[in-house]
Amino acid sequence: MGKEITGAWAPPAPPRRLQRGDRAIAGPSFVLSGASEACMVLESAPLPTHLLHYLLTLGVAALLSVVAFNTLSRPRDFLTACGVALTKVQRTAAEIERKTFHIAGLLVPTTHQFLLAIGFENIACVQICVVITVVGWTLDLLRVAFPGGVIARNWPLASLLRESERQRLTGGCYFSLGCTLTIAFSPPSIATVSMLFLILGDMSAAIIGVSFGGETCTMRLGRQGKKSLEGSLAMFAVCFATCCSVFLSVELREYPAFAGALAATLVELHEPFGINDNLTIPIISSLAMQWAFSRVAACDAPETIEWVRAMAQQAVHPGGL
Repeated sequence: MGKEITGAWAPPAPPRRLQRGDRAIAGPSFVLSGASEACMVLESAPLPTHLLHYLLTLGVAALLSVVAFNTLSRPRDFLTACGVALTKVQRTAAEIERKTFHIAGLLVPTTHQFLLAIGFENIACVQICVVITVVGWTLDLLRVAFPGGVIARNWPLASLLRESERQRLTGGCYFSLGCTLTIAFSPPSIATVSMLFLILGDMSAAIIGVSFGGETCTMRLGRQGKKSLEGSLAMFAVCFATCCSVFLSVELREYPAFAGALAATLVELHEPFGINDNLTIPIISSLAMQWAFSRVAACDAPETIEWVRAMAQQAVHPGGL
């Protein structure tokens, strides 16, 4: 009989790679769509109740910010104090008034998560979105087809329309269609984040671009040279921070956050195929995040923090078996 050797130390083995055929563990998780070989499962995804609380908190904070700005006695002086050049103050104030209406878009992901939280199936949410989208597109097509008609004369928030939107479909139609397709083909949590990219990221790009665009980098970007580096960086930062905060419980979340934020920023910047970015931003960014999450789920060490902590404990106390 050989004598048992004690005191030897070896680092704990990293967690096993997720293999094809592994079954999902019960608990909060979502299945990533679009995996070519097998469905990849990510645990610790945020539940609808968590996302609902997140969206409600975000909505209240945004509403309070809008109310605070609108109650300023001299908003232009406030913008000047924030560093906006005098020549840009008037345009910045108009852009803020126009873009803050986009905060109302938070009603879409909030309603989606509320319905899921009270027991609705995602397919029922998609059906509701389809009905709203069809009604919205029908009314907007009638407005464009009959400029002097009843619908055009009584169009809500007509003062916020750009000149280019008065003779064609509004961004709201593309927003509705983009949200509907994203909800239909993406996990609910990823769909929520991609819609936040459009609502918050696009708003940040517009406001920061108008306020400070061309001051640090004079090179004009985008298909028509109307985009700025400052606005694009602002959008990327907002999208990245939003994704990381939503998936706070998911390890290695920074990789999908980077992929999704980069995709959303590039789509907003270049508007591929000339399609309205209200349609393309949520769809393309959600596909990018699904791809990135599938790559993370397949990595060798999905619990890196716990593994490193165990190694550190073994190094401090090397006298174990």
